[in-house]
Amino acid sequence: MTTEDIYQLYLQHRVISTDTRKIAADSLFFALKGDKFDANTFAEQAIAAGAAYAIIDNPNYQLGEKYILVDDVLTALQDLARYHRRQLTIPVIGLTGTNGKTTTKELINSVLSQKFKTLATQGNLNNHIGVPLTILSINSTHEIAVIEMGANHQKEIALLSSISQPSHGLITNIGKAHLEGFGGVEGIKIGKGELYDFLKADGGIAFVNGDDKVLMGMQQARSLSKLVLYGTSNPDNAVTGKLTENSPLLSIEWTNKSSGEAYAVETQLTGAYNLDNILAAICIGVYFELEAGEINQGVSGYQPQNNRSQIKQTATNTLICDYYNANPSSMQVAIENIGKLQANRKVLILGDMFELGDESADEHAGIIKKALDTPVDERIFIGKEFVKQESGIRGQQSGVRFYTTAEEAIEALKETPIRNSTILIKGSRGMALERLVDLF
Repeated sequence: MTTEDIYQLYLQHRVISTDTRKIAADSLFFALKGDKFDANTFAEQAIAAGAAYAIIDNPNYQLGEKYILVDDVLTALQDLARYHRRQLTIPVIGLTGTNGKTTTKELINSVLSQKFKTLATQGNLNNHIGVPLTILSINSTHEIAVIEMGANHQKEIALLSSISQPSHGLITNIGKAHLEGFGGVEGIKIGKGELYDFLKADGGIAFVNGDDKVLMGMQQARSLSKLVLYGTSNPDNAVTGKLTENSPLLSIEWTNKSSGEAYAVETQLTGAYNLDNILAAICIGVYFELEAGEINQGVSGYQPQNNRSQIKQTATNTLICDYYNANPSSMQVAIENIGKLQANRKVLILGDMFELGDESADEHAGIIKKALDTPVDERIFIGKEFVKQESGIRGQQSGVRFYTTAEEAIEALKETPIRNSTILIKGSRGMALERLVDLF
C-alpha cells in the first residue's frame, strides 16, 4: 500500500495510536518496534481494542483486511507525516538547539496562542517518532505549528526537518551536550546547523540571536538571506531586550526596533540565561504581528511546570528546580545565575552529567571549579563522575560534600537538613534528583 493510500485512511481516521495500552477508538495503529518489543505482536490486540486499522511490517501478523502491510512501520509513519505536511499551508516553526528548546517552544506557543490557534510539540515528543506524531496531529483548525526537534547525532535534525518541513526556524544555542554522539562541539554545530541547511534550501526564514557569535557565524557560512535577528545589543536586532530584575523571577524590558517603542514584562521564569529564550518568543510574536500587550500576556502567562527553571517555595527554602536535564553549558549558566541572586544563603546541589564520552572527566572537573569559584554557602555533588574528582579538591574549601548516589545524599541530608536557603538542584535526567525535593 502506498503512502497516498494510507493517507486516505488517515483522513478517515485522524487519530494515531502506537501503544495498545492507550488505543483510541477508530484510530490507526502503527506497530512500531522498540529495543525490547515488537508491536507487530500487538496488532491483533489493537484491532480488538477498537483501532480501525493496524499498520504492520511482518506478514505473519496480517490477519485480514484491517492489517496494512508495509516494508517498515517507522518509515511508513514518517512518510505519512511528510505527506500530510505537504498538504498544509500554515507556518511551521522548527526549533532545535543545545539548551532551552522546550522552554523556548513553550514561550513561543504561549505568545502566538494569544492571537492564533496554535499546535506545539507536547512534552518531549521531539524525536524520530514524536515529530511525525506531532505533524499528524495538525488539523484544519490550526493556524501555526511549533515543532521542537531534538537530536544526539548528526543527520537527525536533517531527517526531522525533512518531515516537519519548517517554513521558519530557530536554533536556541550551541553548547556542550551529547558530545559522545555528535563527536564534539564541532559535530554539534554541524548537527544543529542542519536546520539552517533546510531553511536555506527551502527558502525559509531563520530567527537568529544576533548577539550569539556562534549562531551568527553558522548563518553567515550558509549565506542565509531571510533573517530576523533578536538579542541584547546588535543594532540589527528586530527586537532588543535586557533584564531589569532577577530575584529570582525575571523581569525584562524589550524594544521593537521598527516602532522604537519599549515595553516591560514580568515573567514566572528564573535564570538570567532565559533572557534569550524570552526574546526569541517576543521576536516571533512581533514578526507575526501580535500587539505588544498580547506578546506580554503570552510571556507573563507562561508558568514552567516541567522542572526546567521552575521555582518552588517550601516552608523553609526556595528551590530552583532545574533537574529535567543537564550538560556542561546549562550547568555553567545555572551556577552563574544563582551566584548573582540576592539571597541570605545559597546552596548548589549538582548531579552527574551524562553522554559526555571521553570529555566527561574534564567537564565534571570544570563544573566543580565553577561551583567553587561561585559565591554560595554550600556545594553538594552527587554521582560517580563527580566523586572521581573529589580527591583533587579535598581540603580546598569548606562546605563541599560528595555523594556517589542520590540515596547517599538523601540519608545525609536527613541528618543535616538545609533550611532558610535558596537551593539550585540540577543534574541529568538519569540522576532523578527530584527525589531530594521532599527533604527541603
